[in-house]
Amino acid sequence: MNIRTLVSTTLSALLLAIALNSSVLAQMGRVDINSASAEEISQALVGIGPSKAEAIVAYREEFGQFEDVDELINVRGIGLRTVDQNRDRLSLGVDQP
Repeated sequence: MNIRTLVSTTLSALLLAIALNSSVLAQMGRVDINSASAEEISQALVGIGPSKAEAIVAYREEFGQFEDVDELINVRGIGLRTVDQNRDRLSLGVDQP
């Protein structure tokens, strides 16, 4: 195998990996914190494990739906840094960003 074939094969594999990764990320989409289960929340968000996800659901059940993603800081154990890390993964429902 010559260097040109090796470079070509490597670039093709890299482009395929990038395309597949982008496709997976696009399919993941956002998680609706007003309707998602604790399991869905913990799987979709960075830094949110099962106990914090349960706390989000409990907060939502006690105080009603979130009107802004920044309200997540009112949930015990969740700070602004966690909200900022997940901002592009959060949704407030179908009609809201």
